[in-house]
Amino acid sequence: MGEKNMLKLVFTDLDGTFVDSQKLVPERNAHVLDLAAERGVQFVPCTGRNANGILPELANHPAVRYAICCNGALVVDLREDRVLRSAPMSNEQVLELYERVRNLRVSFDVFINGKVYLERSRWEIPHEASGGDRAAEKFFYSLRTPYDCSLEELLQRGPATKVTMLHPGNIDAAAVRAAAESVEGVEWTWSLPMNTEVANAEASKGAALAWLCGHLGVDVADAVAFGDGDNDLSMIRAAGDGVAMANAIPEVLAAADHVTSSCDEAGVAAYLELLLARMA
Repeated sequence: MGEKNMLKLVFTDLDGTFVDSQKLVPERNAHVLDLAAERGVQFVPCTGRNANGILPELANHPAVRYAICCNGALVVDLREDRVLRSAPMSNEQVLELYERVRNLRVSFDVFINGKVYLERSRWEIPHEASGGDRAAEKFFYSLRTPYDCSLEELLQRGPATKVTMLHPGNIDAAAVRAAAESVEGVEWTWSLPMNTEVANAEASKGAALAWLCGHLGVDVADAVAFGDGDNDLSMIRAAGDGVAMANAIPEVLAAADHVTSSCDEAGVAAYLELLLARMA
């Protein structure tokens, strides 16, 4: 971020970035939220989760009003509980993708209207994908709702903003990603080693960042973005200052303007404290 630019918006991924490896907000990161509120700087959580998956201490903080959810498929006003921008998949895309992976040992998690639906016949797959990591398993199941109807009937409940597929042991990862690439108009990314996330090709964290900056009348040069995973790459590239966590994948480290310490070392706060101090 150049000297002529002023920090106005902070876009931050959650898992592996703002929260630590135990899915908790480090005390130092919590404090930097307070500093941001005092300086009039807005934090925008950017996540593959739905809005209701954002930690309450973050969603309800005075520094937070907007969120980018489902990897950019949704931009949400949290205070008004209102969707500002939506880029969902079509039903045809979801059904075609399902047909291409239905015989693979993968979950098929469909994000609709703030819920994540997983057919009951695949209910054990998140357990297998967790690899014995109880924290990961608890996290997976806390976000999922089983369903027994057909996928066609499920899609009558509303448009799908994202599909996530967990592949235990990554045995079927290559086949899942090849299937996603064969469906026109969608793109895949990943946020955990054992998953593949598929969404509308127009939905990305970077596209949502640019849209929200325009909506709020903020120059992207005055925005900083933090991330660690493949689904953060577009956001890191779009922001005026893209910051990679020390625990980021090599592609994010290479694309970033700067690198901060790891999520377990409150790297977001470590980077922002100096910038916010200059605004006092």
